[in-house]
Amino acid sequence: MNEAAKKQESQPAEAPETQETDTGRERSTIAFPYLDLDDSAEITKAVHTVGGSTCQWDQLAAELGQSAGSGSFRLRVQTAKMYGLLTYDRGTVTLTSLGTRLADPGQEKAARVDAFLTIPLYKRVYDDFKNGTLPPSSGLETAMVGFGVAAKQKERARQVFQRSATQAGFFTYGTTKLVMPSIKANASASPTLEPEVEPNPDKKKKKEETGDEPLHPLIAGLLEELPKPKTEWPCEERKKWLEMVAGIFSVIYKDSDDSRGSLRVTVEKGSVKA
Repeated sequence: MNEAAKKQESQPAEAPETQETDTGRERSTIAFPYLDLDDSAEITKAVHTVGGSTCQWDQLAAELGQSAGSGSFRLRVQTAKMYGLLTYDRGTVTLTSLGTRLADPGQEKAARVDAFLTIPLYKRVYDDFKNGTLPPSSGLETAMVGFGVAAKQKERARQVFQRSATQAGFFTYGTTKLVMPSIKANASASPTLEPEVEPNPDKKKKKEETGDEPLHPLIAGLLEELPKPKTEWPCEERKKWLEMVAGIFSVIYKDSDDSRGSLRVTVEKGSVKA
């Protein structure tokens, strides 16, 4: 890397400001990025493509078709750092454990969720609205100003937030609700497998000898509906249960040729007849 690029790297990128100046210029007091999550994911995957987990600053720029000393490239790399995906020092860019996960197709979905919540503003919005409805754009911007976003930056902060929330999977059920994505194991991942447990030999032998089989699911469901002994169980509720028994019996058992008919449950005062 040339000296100009190193000098550019050491300087802070254009990022949200964090305090009030003496001149009265309003600055944000909560951190948020100017670029969305997809952009930082591209940076992360480029590092992985070039060097696995680490590469040189100029190598990364070349992979992305940018100048190593340009302000736009510096902003992209520093934004990826803000998402917790990489670090850099002395011309070397290194993926974090989170960045390594994002570069793995089997772990990318979960890593995007973690990266999204790494941003202080996004975590604050999620915590405040996860159990309710997200306000419309104007209301969301007002809320962000209350969280510490400068009024002049609220629109950009809101736009990038909405894109990143979509990219992380938080808007699966619409843009009015922030819902934590459901993370399922991916076939390309390498999940930890539980050791196979040998069945109890005595239990297996008893089953072979007696021919015992597990209850039919419908019968098991009937038994689960029974109230606990010594508790009240009104006759009408018993009638409904018995009718359910009759219906299930007709599904799982066959009538003999000489016993075809139907069961009817009636309730009489002081007794139940079937």
